[in-house]
Order: sequence, then C-alpha cells, then structure tokens
Amino acid sequence: MENRTMETEREYLRVAEVAKAFHVSPKTVARWADEGRIPFVLTLGGHRRFPRKEIEALLPKLHHEE
Repeated sequence: MENRTMETEREYLRVAEVAKAFHVSPKTVARWADEGRIPFVLTLGGHRRFPRKEIEALLPKLHHEE
C-alpha cells in the first residue's frame, strides 16, 4: 500500500513544486488553477494536486505567456 501512495505522489505535483517550475508564486498557481489555465485534482483534504505530465507539457506555453 505504501508503494502505491509513493507512486501516486510522483504522478502529481504540489502547488509549491508547480510554482517553482514556472518561476511564479504559489498564489499565482492557485489563481491559474481557479481560472482553468492549468489542470488539477483536489485531495480529500482539499489540497490541489497537479498532474505531472500535463504540467510538464504546459511549461513551454505558460512560461512564455507571462
């Protein structure tokens, strides 16, 4: 069971990790998520998690828009 949790954790990024990748603040990442600019899922605890593969695909596009 622990291995599955670790695998799932690697598939998704936290807000701070996405912010670091885009060189923006965590608040900007949250705003982008609320605006529908980047995909996310909510955990049972209400935290945003971002699919790693989709974020990596968006990096070139969003990084150049700002």
